[in-house]
Amino acid sequence: MIHDLAEADAPRAAEYDLVIVGSGPAGMTVARELADSGLRIAVLESGRRTPTALGDRLRRVKSDGIRIKDYSRERVFGGASTTWAGLASPLDAIDFETRPFLAESGWPIAREELVPFWAAAARYRFASLERFATGLSELRESGEWRPTWRALDEKVFLAAAEPQNFAREHGAIFERAGVDLFLDATVLELRSARGAVERARIRSSRGGESELAARAFVLATGGLENARLLLVSRDLCERGLGNEHDQVGRWLMNHPKNYHGVVALARPIVELPYFFGALHEGFAGYAGLRFSEGVQRERELLNSYVRFEPLFPWSDSRGVESLVALAKRSKLVMRRVRGKGKAETVSLRDYSETGDDSDLQNERKTASGWLGLGWNVVADAPKVSRYAYHRVFGRARPKVRAVRLRNFMEMEPDPENRVLLGSERDEYGQPETVVRHRPTARDKSSLIALHAALREELAANGFGKLDSSLERAEPWPIDQDASHHLGTTRMGRDPRRSVVDAELKLHAVPNVWLAGGSVFPTSGSANPTFTITALSIRLAEHLRAKLGAKRAEVRA
Repeated sequence: MIHDLAEADAPRAAEYDLVIVGSGPAGMTVARELADSGLRIAVLESGRRTPTALGDRLRRVKSDGIRIKDYSRERVFGGASTTWAGLASPLDAIDFETRPFLAESGWPIAREELVPFWAAAARYRFASLERFATGLSELRESGEWRPTWRALDEKVFLAAAEPQNFAREHGAIFERAGVDLFLDATVLELRSARGAVERARIRSSRGGESELAARAFVLATGGLENARLLLVSRDLCERGLGNEHDQVGRWLMNHPKNYHGVVALARPIVELPYFFGALHEGFAGYAGLRFSEGVQRERELLNSYVRFEPLFPWSDSRGVESLVALAKRSKLVMRRVRGKGKAETVSLRDYSETGDDSDLQNERKTASGWLGLGWNVVADAPKVSRYAYHRVFGRARPKVRAVRLRNFMEMEPDPENRVLLGSERDEYGQPETVVRHRPTARDKSSLIALHAALREELAANGFGKLDSSLERAEPWPIDQDASHHLGTTRMGRDPRRSVVDAELKLHAVPNVWLAGGSVFPTSGSANPTFTITALSIRLAEHLRAKLGAKRAEVRA
């Protein structure tokens, strides 16, 4: 059942077997996987069915270094899945390895252990591992340029043509007996006694406070909030729950992104869907370029990547961006485009059509905001008209004479990149969240090396000449938040250098598990939600066995 605490007090309930804090991809996946388990489950969501002004205020953070975008986290039913564009890719083999040149690397689980859970994530409308490996190969063969690489590898990224919304697609589980959702239920802290967490203290927008008891808890509130919630829960440890060794909030990673570098093509290109991006068989996708894993090991480089974005006469037009944003809101328009993409390849004609949405597309829209998009379309009518002509009439294909690089960095684990509690308080009296993170020297040198290698290999393949001054750029230009907040409650075998174990349980607390990107020991360069979902399926399988067995013991 769904209970909205903004409308009524929480009903009195018996103790739950499991309380899940957060209803985004991680929390909803755990809840859905366990909905048929017979366990009594409650999901606590700080937001409501739609965004609220209060929810927006409660999500604020203070940034030191890379600025955290407001819309990178959402306090709403479904969490960040209500705004994301769906881009995904699996982590690479090297991401799981212990890399001698990185002080803190290596996962306590092998990549092979995640393979069946990535496969299971396909039921959440992610592409299969096979499709990531070979699903765009025919697009590569059909392109006008088929390069061979010496030091580089290609990596495929795919987004479902209609991005997943975990609340809309899986919310029916709350119609089942024993599976409850509490909206407007902001968890202030976890209350503990006798060495374990016993209750979650909750506040609603009506001002009332209550407590929900459970045998076990899963925190699934994102890479920043997972750490913050542990830091404010101090019954068992003065530094914060699970923070006996001062590891909670440290090792924060992101995928800093931005444009830098332009390739002047040796000859104009009309179609290159594999590298420029295309809608193909129900997925929007493209191939990026990274160093091969052998080169990464040999040269001690990180796993960053770049993608090509073709420059059209209308590129960077706010009018075109606005038109695309409006089109994505139109079910009729998108149904027509997606249906065409299943039958044939639809080449992307602007970066705003891809799964890496812009600030203009992602920012919260009021009625006046949507009207503003319409005005942008009218104000930039010449470029919009030219774009629309080429988009609608596929036979009129524009020639591309230059492409720019969209850069995505891997950040090495650094204990000084972290989440902290600030001195100011939010409306619920909670300490503000302070986020401190910036690229290290190794982060930067790895991307600089990738540009240098790309310059040589593009010339050798007759593609064109790369103009990049990244090695001299000051300030560092790859500085945008990718909304991938990872590593703040990292998993590991050593409690002195990690927060959770290989089963995602707090080392020092017997009944608290964490889900989401906060448990990643390293970040790679892949968008993390595919792996977050796989890890959440794995966690649910573990909890089914552990909590189900204990429940059986109690009944016996």
